[in-house]
Amino acid sequence: MNNSIHNRKLSAEELAQFGAELDALRARTMADVGEVDARYIRNIVKAVRYSEVAGRGLLYASIFPPAWVAGTSLLALSKILENMELGHNVMHGQYDWMRDPHLNGKTYEWDIVGTSDNWRKTHNFKHHTYTNIRGMDDDIGYGLLRLFPEQRWKPFYLGQPIYAVIFALLFQWGVAIQDLELGKVFSGKKSKEQFKEELKPIKQKINRQLLKDYVFFPLLAGPFFLPVLLGNMTANVLRSLWTFMIIFCGHFTADAEVFPKSVLENETRGSWYLRQLRGSSNLTGNKAFHILSGNLSHQIEHHLFPDVPARRYAAMSIEVQAICQRYGQHYNTGSLVKQFGQVCGRILRYSLPSKTKRVEVVEVLAV
Repeated sequence: MNNSIHNRKLSAEELAQFGAELDALRARTMADVGEVDARYIRNIVKAVRYSEVAGRGLLYASIFPPAWVAGTSLLALSKILENMELGHNVMHGQYDWMRDPHLNGKTYEWDIVGTSDNWRKTHNFKHHTYTNIRGMDDDIGYGLLRLFPEQRWKPFYLGQPIYAVIFALLFQWGVAIQDLELGKVFSGKKSKEQFKEELKPIKQKINRQLLKDYVFFPLLAGPFFLPVLLGNMTANVLRSLWTFMIIFCGHFTADAEVFPKSVLENETRGSWYLRQLRGSSNLTGNKAFHILSGNLSHQIEHHLFPDVPARRYAAMSIEVQAICQRYGQHYNTGSLVKQFGQVCGRILRYSLPSKTKRVEVVEVLAV
């Protein structure tokens, strides 16, 4: 943890004021949410739909290599937009105020093999409530990787540079099985009967996705079955790689922190905000980059305000940085190259034995 270098310890009064300023920023932003946000998300829906149609159409002309490349790229673009800027943000309830049944956070089903219900449980509830708390946030290494010295080293982690590459290529599958808690099944802490019951909806979703991308659309291509199949597969892999990179850059850079369960004792609103800030990282880039990242390039703002329409994060980030500066708190941001380089550094460094870092109650609690 680098809080002694980057972060000033806050008194109880300062912590309350810190939380109040962020609450006020959220209130001002939500008071301004309206038609412009509704128009924006509807345009994203159109972009997802039209890029998919165009991509699949070009794949049917994949006898010409440029058409295959263009079709695969457009299909990947559609899948990335749907996954990041549409599905993820809608499922956070960012557009529930529109009362549009197609954009309802509780019922939206996205275009990956994982079910939305599982995501709402593992991500919306567990991760955003217990962000970076060891033993409570399953997103810390996803049960596969050691990314912080506070995690106890095991010989298994020697192979994590390889596991990380495989995980990146198959990220949507990792998301799909995350809530199954396979480790508990193997250790006998979860019964096989419970596992089978929990697996049923996931199997149904997997079958539906596999039939759509690898049977139905390729069969429609007739003699071009294989190029279309490969195009669909490539688009899915490109989405997984992109999603992995953006999410890992948002959580596992050099200055990202993890916390012990004790931080939950008497945690105030200001303390919760501070934990979100210290466990998150931002990415710099242009408007197109932010949209393609689902505005998770503003991961700090997303963790502070998960139910605020993500298109608002760029403007909010200016005020968040100013607040952080007033209270002496490090605002972790950098380019994609810089932040992902730090992520890769963590993956390599903590695959090797290291002294387990003593977990302290960091100054998230008021003095």
